[in-house]
Amino acid sequence: MTARIDARFKALREEGRAGLVTFTTAGDPDYDTSLAVVQALPQAGADLIEIGVPFTDPMADGPAIQAAGQRALKAGQTLKKTLALVESFRKSDAATPIILMGYYNPIYVYGVDRFLRDAKAAGVDGLIVVDLPPEEDEELCLPALKAGLAFIRLATPTTDDKRLPTVLQNTGGFVYYVSITGITGSAIPDTAKVIAAVSRIKHHTKLPIAVGFGVKTAEHARAIAEGADAVVVGSALVEAVRTSLDPQGRATAETIKAVTDLVASLASGVRAARRVAAE
Repeated sequence: MTARIDARFKALREEGRAGLVTFTTAGDPDYDTSLAVVQALPQAGADLIEIGVPFTDPMADGPAIQAAGQRALKAGQTLKKTLALVESFRKSDAATPIILMGYYNPIYVYGVDRFLRDAKAAGVDGLIVVDLPPEEDEELCLPALKAGLAFIRLATPTTDDKRLPTVLQNTGGFVYYVSITGITGSAIPDTAKVIAAVSRIKHHTKLPIAVGFGVKTAEHARAIAEGADAVVVGSALVEAVRTSLDPQGRATAETIKAVTDLVASLASGVRAARRVAAE
């Protein structure tokens, strides 16, 4: 399954550009709209897609993504429905990598072995589980690797050179560099510091480095793309969903377009970046 991620980053290297990774929450504001949004992302300019699994206690998420998760849960979204969404997406797109991002509790309740079997069958390529540190690799990471799914780790500004080898030990697909300390969508990253951090991490791994947290505009995306292998955007996209909803919180005729227009703008920023050596 990791072949899709590897192939996409290989293609991006051949094009001489960074990739755009988009994050949306499964089931926000309802299943059908969420599926339509995900289906529209590649044509709008997304190179890889992260799908958030809504959870009642999302400790690393800022207000925008927390609210998206609450809307999804209220609409009846479950982990099973999230896997069904991926399966439906795969009927029309066999190439775009799909990464599920979330927390361990829903997976634990679902059952690890059952989850990995069903995720692979649905067409999931990788997992980001933010509350499982490397010390807990036997819980999910190692079984996921055995099942053929990439286990993608987060590195942060506080992950020093002593800690990095532990973080990277069983990481696959790419490394997700969190550009700020704190929760998602809470600040704008310092581009110079981010590029320096990417360079430092690249001394420890040959995996691509994707940078997320705080990227909101095409200009932010362009600046980060000059030093990173991919740029991740999440909070801005879930906010685009929220601001398109009617007063009752339901999708409108503008919801899908609001997301795809922003993705197209972000993609143009990423593609306009001057690539600089990060090694």
